[in-house]
Amino acid sequence: MHEAASQQPKPRRIYVASSWRNVYQQRVVETLRRAGHQVYDFRHPRTGDTGFTWSEVDTHWESWDRHASRKALTHPVAWKGFTNDYAAMQWADTGVLVLPSGRSAHIEAGYFNGAGKDLYILQLEDMEPELMYLMATALCLSVDELMACLAQ
Repeated sequence: MHEAASQQPKPRRIYVASSWRNVYQQRVVETLRRAGHQVYDFRHPRTGDTGFTWSEVDTHWESWDRHASRKALTHPVAWKGFTNDYAAMQWADTGVLVLPSGRSAHIEAGYFNGAGKDLYILQLEDMEPELMYLMATALCLSVDELMACLAQ
């Protein structure tokens, strides 16, 4: 029995990168946690914290031009959101990019690749192919496939 226990995969520290609009993100976070992994969820970084949103900086953020967008990056709320997420990326040993996702999530995925950490991409829908996904540790097409890859 001791030998079987020693063959259990070590729980990972996982950063899930995705979009606020992604309908799969919460299910992926929950599945990873049920499997024993420690998971950073940008929607709920800590108990009682609902994560960063641009509407906390300005309720009219969707009408910003590029100058206002750049200026907003210096806002204390934006800085706090960035600091939380970036610290979690540094803490994590594994990144999971849940598609579809936007620019921030792809920059986060690039961080994991550049830092030499495992990066798994989870693509649950048909979409345009992306050549640079070859940089990932694996491109998984189901949650079960992701879980199997993480266990190796």
